[in-house]
Amino acid sequence: MDLQLTNKIIIVTGGAKGIGEGIVKLLAGEGAIPVIVGRSEQDNLQVVKSIEVNGGKAAQVVAELTKPEECERAVKEILKRFGRIEGLVNNAGVNDSVGLESGNYQGFMASLHKNVVHYYLMAHFALPALKESKGVILNITSKTADTGQGNTSGYAAANGGRNALTREWAVELLKYGIRVNAIVVAECWTPLYENWLNTLPDPQANLKEIESKIPLGNRMTTVEEIANMAAFLLSERSSHTTGQLVYVDGGYVHLDRALANA
Repeated sequence: MDLQLTNKIIIVTGGAKGIGEGIVKLLAGEGAIPVIVGRSEQDNLQVVKSIEVNGGKAAQVVAELTKPEECERAVKEILKRFGRIEGLVNNAGVNDSVGLESGNYQGFMASLHKNVVHYYLMAHFALPALKESKGVILNITSKTADTGQGNTSGYAAANGGRNALTREWAVELLKYGIRVNAIVVAECWTPLYENWLNTLPDPQANLKEIESKIPLGNRMTTVEEIANMAAFLLSERSSHTTGQLVYVDGGYVHLDRALANA
């Protein structure tokens, strides 16, 4: 299926690692020109070069997304270089363990800036260009907004905000023909997830326990599976889909846990 993404300029925040990197590489493989926005030029360029070596196109802008002025500058740089934006993937964030007992006001507010405020800012600054292109916004969110996790109030609140903004923007931007959707991620295998797992006393036993609770196949979701859905939602092949929270999670959030071991 031709996703009709050739030469489309699509911003991907946090596109140098994990899920963001997977989305960037898949978009480039579909002929799009993904633009990574992230704080590490070295990491950004490493992904860009790996795409170019394989004949694809990509670009990068260095920005600290917790700073509003950096979000604005990043969008301006992209427009100066390409003159247009057809898509925005809000992906950057971190599960930072700012809990109710363990956290404080400063930590909680910082977590919101790391995880949801820049979603709003990037969409706000990119909006004039997205109006012109009748573009697409895709928010990457987490199951923590639905399930809770414990000791991560900031991250959970941010993901609740990401989900709500997805629906809110879908309504507000209907008149411009801009579609807004979200992918909700549960247990997805990334380097960051692996690093977290390795902090536990018995990583392999814990991984087996987690996988046993994922109904479809008793396995983790892959980055490629998230990226495949992202590409579809960014494409005209999903032209009548907006305001949706799409769970790419093997049934983890909604299916009866009894099914996991059936």
